[in-house]
Amino acid sequence: MSLLGKVMPTASAVAGTVPGLARVAADAAWHTAGWGVRTSARGGVRVARAVVDQDVRVGLMRETAEAVGIVAGTAARAFLPAGKPMLELSEPDYDAAGRDIVLARTREAETSQDSLPVLRRRGSELLDRSRDVWADEQGHPAYARILDELAPDEARMLLYLLKAGPQPSVDVRTGGPSGLVGSTMISPGLNMIAGRSGVRYPERVPAYLNNLFRLGLVWFSKEPLSDPLEYQVLEAQPDVLEAMRTVKFAKIVRRSVHLTPFGEAFGRTTLVDEVAAESAFPEHQAPVTGGADLPKA
Repeated sequence: MSLLGKVMPTASAVAGTVPGLARVAADAAWHTAGWGVRTSARGGVRVARAVVDQDVRVGLMRETAEAVGIVAGTAARAFLPAGKPMLELSEPDYDAAGRDIVLARTREAETSQDSLPVLRRRGSELLDRSRDVWADEQGHPAYARILDELAPDEARMLLYLLKAGPQPSVDVRTGGPSGLVGSTMISPGLNMIAGRSGVRYPERVPAYLNNLFRLGLVWFSKEPLSDPLEYQVLEAQPDVLEAMRTVKFAKIVRRSVHLTPFGEAFGRTTLVDEVAAESAFPEHQAPVTGGADLPKA
C-alpha cells in the first residue's frame, strides 16, 4: 500500500477523535486538503503523529483550515484561547491557494451590500423597476422584515384593528381647580384592545403599541371617535377607575387608536386570506401632523 493509502485512513481517525464543532472543521479540512498530503511526506508523518499527540493535532487542524480558507474562523474559535490572534502566514506560505483566498475575500469586501457603488446600483435598479409597466409588485418589500419584528400578540392586535376599526383610548389627568392651571398626566393611552383582541399578555399592550407605532403600522389620534358609547364602556373599566381614584380630582381626555394606511395594507396582505383581503373593512383616519402621541409603556 502506498504512503497516501496508509495516511488517509489515519486522517479520518484524527477527525473522529475531535469532538463537536472541531469534528466538522476537521472533516471539511481533510476533504479539501488532500493535495497537501499527497505532495508532502512530511505532512503524512505529522498526520500519523497527530493520532497520539494533542499538540500536533491542534496545530495541524489550524494550519489546514487556514490554508484551505473554508473553516478558518470556526477553527480559530474552537482551538485558540480568548484574545489570541488567528494564525499569521509568512510570505513563503502564500501559495496559489492562499493567494486565491486573499483575492476572493478582497472581492467580497469590494462588493459589500453597504458599499457606495452597490447602493447606487441598487438605487438605479429600483428606479428601472419603477418604470417597468409590466412589473407586478407583490406587497411592500418591508413586509417580510416587519413580520420578523412582530410578537404573536401584536399580530392579533393588528388583525383586530383591521376588522373592528379604530378603537377608543383615554388619558386620565388631574382635574379640578388645579387642572385649570396645569394638568398632570396620571395614566395615558388606556384602551380595551387587549381584552377585545384576546392577547395572551395584556400587561404588555402599551409596549406592543409602542412597537407597532415604531413600525409605522398604527398611530394615536388626539381626536375622539364619533360614537360616545364606545367611551362609556371604556371609562367603566377597572384600570380607568383605578387611575381616577389616585387623585382627588381627575378628568378624562378622549382619544383614539388607528391603523395607518401602511398598517391597513400590511394587514390585508399578510394577516387575512385573499378573499378577505378584498372585503370592505372599517375606515381608519389618516395620520395628521401632531396627532401621534406615543403611549408610554
